[in-house]
Amino acid sequence: MTKLSVNINKIATLRNARGGNVPDLLKVATDIQRFGAQGITIHPRPDERHIRYQDARDLKTIVHTEYNIEGNPQHNFIDLVLECRPDQVTLVPDAIGALTSSAGWDTIQHQAYLTEMIQEFKRNQIRTSIFVDPQLAIIEGAQKTGADRIELYTEAFAYQYSLGNPKAITPYVQAAILANELGLGINAGHDLSLDNIAFFKQNIPGLLEVSIGHALIAEALYLGLDNVVNMYLQKLK
Repeated sequence: MTKLSVNINKIATLRNARGGNVPDLLKVATDIQRFGAQGITIHPRPDERHIRYQDARDLKTIVHTEYNIEGNPQHNFIDLVLECRPDQVTLVPDAIGALTSSAGWDTIQHQAYLTEMIQEFKRNQIRTSIFVDPQLAIIEGAQKTGADRIELYTEAFAYQYSLGNPKAITPYVQAAILANELGLGINAGHDLSLDNIAFFKQNIPGLLEVSIGHALIAEALYLGLDNVVNMYLQKLK
């Protein structure tokens, strides 16, 4: 079964909109795990507009499944990850002020930089994953950095699939086959939803984990958080 890690950034966004502590991020994380999710993902950004750095510290004692921290490996982020010691760190090339993730790493151009960062995290027994587009040369570059896993950036698939184009899965299948051959674990995320997750899961060989936030929280507004988490778990079997 592919693991479901729920990204709780949108819960933090809602909390921050009014100040105070409603909704309670730590309680939501606790409940999501109780509902059956196998992981919690956060993506703190430098401006702390949703997840705050203190949230990352507070979640250390709350997350008893898999704790995944995503972000651009700049100094403050590196320090935070080494302090929190999550199960996994996912490196994402976000520009400062970016609304959301919009591209994967160029693992060829940035190979030396990524290798240095990955060695630091692995010295501290933290599993590493690199956010990448489904391009074969990029997958090969990721393997050369020493990363444990890749996270396939799935926005292009999700958009094309919503237009009725199932062939959009093809480059992701090819990337997954190569990653498996190279010994890289496969994660995926961005715009995956109840509408497309089963198709994606069925076609990607060796898919270990999906990270889903925006769609899952939006769906939960209508269907309820407990129900939606379990709907994803059923589709990921």
